[in-house]
Amino acid sequence: MLSGNGLNLKKKLQEALTAVLPVIGIVVALSLTVAPLTPSVLLCFLMGAVLLIFGMMFFTLGAELAMTPMGERVGTAMTRSKKLWVVVLLSFLLGFIITISEPDLQVLAELVPSVPNQTLIIAVAVGVGVFLVLALLRMLLNISLRTLLIICYFFVFVLLFFTPESFRAVAFDSGGVTTGPMTVPFIMALGVGITAIRNDNNAADDSFGLVALCSVGPILAVLLLGLIYPPGEASYSSEVLLEVENSVTLGGIFLDGIPHYLKEIGISLFPIVLFFLIFQVVSLRLSMRNLLKIAVGLLYTFIGLVLFLTGANIGFMPAGNYLGQVLADLPYCWILVPIGALIGYFIVKAEPAVYVLNRQVEEITDGAISAKAMGLSLSIGVAVSIGLAMLRVLLKIPILYFLLPGYGIAILLSFFVPKIFTAIAFDSGGVASGPMTATFLLPLAQGACLAVGGNLITDAFGVVAMVAMTPLITIQTLGLIYRLKSKEGRRAAIVDPFADLPDNAIIEL
Repeated sequence: MLSGNGLNLKKKLQEALTAVLPVIGIVVALSLTVAPLTPSVLLCFLMGAVLLIFGMMFFTLGAELAMTPMGERVGTAMTRSKKLWVVVLLSFLLGFIITISEPDLQVLAELVPSVPNQTLIIAVAVGVGVFLVLALLRMLLNISLRTLLIICYFFVFVLLFFTPESFRAVAFDSGGVTTGPMTVPFIMALGVGITAIRNDNNAADDSFGLVALCSVGPILAVLLLGLIYPPGEASYSSEVLLEVENSVTLGGIFLDGIPHYLKEIGISLFPIVLFFLIFQVVSLRLSMRNLLKIAVGLLYTFIGLVLFLTGANIGFMPAGNYLGQVLADLPYCWILVPIGALIGYFIVKAEPAVYVLNRQVEEITDGAISAKAMGLSLSIGVAVSIGLAMLRVLLKIPILYFLLPGYGIAILLSFFVPKIFTAIAFDSGGVASGPMTATFLLPLAQGACLAVGGNLITDAFGVVAMVAMTPLITIQTLGLIYRLKSKEGRRAAIVDPFADLPDNAIIEL
């Protein structure tokens, strides 16, 4: 098993390099041309990139060995109990405890004006718990995902018009923030496990959609809090740029941050492990060999996320903020739009959970929807979203001008594409808006916003929301192309048996 893991690690390292090197190349090229970075910022960025690569390597292997099998087995065990109250209670508890321990939720709580941190965290956790229950009941009862999404987003957009502007962008950002890289593989695998024991033709279609509905809960929670609490001033401070005097100082900056992320990831991983262990004792009773494989996978996941978040938060976040300020300060600040789009195209490939989604889509559809096609669609979607987000920052355009038509187009497309594409598209929105968006693209927008004198809460926030929205359109467009090609293929398969005969041929019946 160890030798096999060694070969897999080598493969994962190659995948991580392919994902991260283009982003490094773009930032280094910018630093040597139009956007000079200080040596300290550039060195921290490069060191962060190294940690990011090794973090992705360990995480993606860990997700395969542990998170996915754990989710699938728990989902299957919950469904086989055949007790609805058990499924409802356990899925609510799972959604609640996973969300409470999500590190990014603590950051979100600091950004929402006037709402006590603990109140917001509990409200968002309840929202995720309720919508995870709704998502699982949808799978068990074979309810249309499109119908639920239309109802949910109808209420979301009605609430938007009654909620203060300072809550709107952060509310939509919260939908992406709470579906982190550790919980997404587990939740997605949970859906596969639940639909695995169904024999109907729609089982594969219904195995997706959990992340889509779980992303709605935090949005509604923050918007409802906006109706209760009056708007206030949010306390936000930009990243402090540390000076690197020598290599020892550089190493010390990252080593000082590692204990914090060891604790953070440990706290986040604990509820999932505890939940699985309870199922192991009560229902699963897996062999020691399988448990050992999962334990190794959990260790890889833990190491990977610690390295990844250390590199992203300490190396990428200050670089993104500084780069945004420098580009927006240029006489030709419009260059921020194409540069943002280019960075967005490549940076989504470095999102840890995107790899898990693409691989699972390819497996569930037996290769009909390839990981390559998924990756290209996501890259195009995120490129468009970041380009529009930078334009919004420069021109101070309200976020509703993008969200209303964007979600309108996404809902309209759902009537014309196969159901599985709608489920995958809405899942991919939550998956694409992960830690790379929060630690590089959001600081990029914040830095640009500071440079042009905009309002951070209303103008800069919303980048995560934009990244979560555009894949809904691009993935469903892929589904539309897939449907049209399938129709053409069926037409071509209908062959006229007399097509090759001459006009004067005699046919005996």
